[in-house]
Amino acid sequence: MPEQSKDPAAGDAHITVRGLTLAYGSSVVLRDVDFTVERGEVFVIMGVNGSGKSTILKSLTGLLPPVKGQVYYNGTPFWGGDPALQSRILRRIGILYQRNALWSSMTLAENIALPLEEYTSLESREIGEIVSFKLSLVGLRDFGRYFPSELSGGMQKRAALARAMALDPEILFFDEPSSGLDPVNAGLLDDLILDLNESLKTTIVVISHDLESIFTIADTSIFLDPDEKTVIASGNPKRLLESSRNEKVRSFLTRGGEDVQAKGF
Repeated sequence: MPEQSKDPAAGDAHITVRGLTLAYGSSVVLRDVDFTVERGEVFVIMGVNGSGKSTILKSLTGLLPPVKGQVYYNGTPFWGGDPALQSRILRRIGILYQRNALWSSMTLAENIALPLEEYTSLESREIGEIVSFKLSLVGLRDFGRYFPSELSGGMQKRAALARAMALDPEILFFDEPSSGLDPVNAGLLDDLILDLNESLKTTIVVISHDLESIFTIADTSIFLDPDEKTVIASGNPKRLLESSRNEKVRSFLTRGGEDVQAKGF
């Protein structure tokens, strides 16, 4: 079946979301959400717990169809079209889950090799070379024979990132990447995200409520409000901190009055 034609209304952005309304049954979580993610940028979806951050991620990654609205990848509609086209789009994305989702019975090398074995016709030697390269990218070159349980939380997170990058995705999604990490390992992961963005030119979308990470990595962002159930602010988080007059946004970005500027942001 021929590839679905692009919608001129979606523009040239890597990801375009237009009029997205999401619900679980009769319970509406978000309504009329609009935003764009430009190619090669680090885009953060932020907000308090219960604001719908993970719900948007589910719709962006094919797990939750919208009640209305559309998600476009490179101008091509994702929802309501050809399932084969959806599969091709999903092949071009990688996801780092909040709880890593590594197979505990497999070594790191086996975890990373799994999508390559499933979705490519590469020979074992070629797969092994790719696995070694991906582990090197995240600083785990010599840990391929280790099982996830033998690693620290930070190392598990990096291993999950290597697995997310196995198929050379155009877009990487991160679901609360600093969750469960101490400040040092969270900072190291932020540095790794920025390095990958710079060196591989990968578009990165991050779901987060971690202020330090948000201010460190984000090129731009949206802020979701659980009361209004939609986007109430967008832009670079540092500029929002300086200029937003919305009390909810300011409260979030200062943790209710904490002097964020004093931390160097």
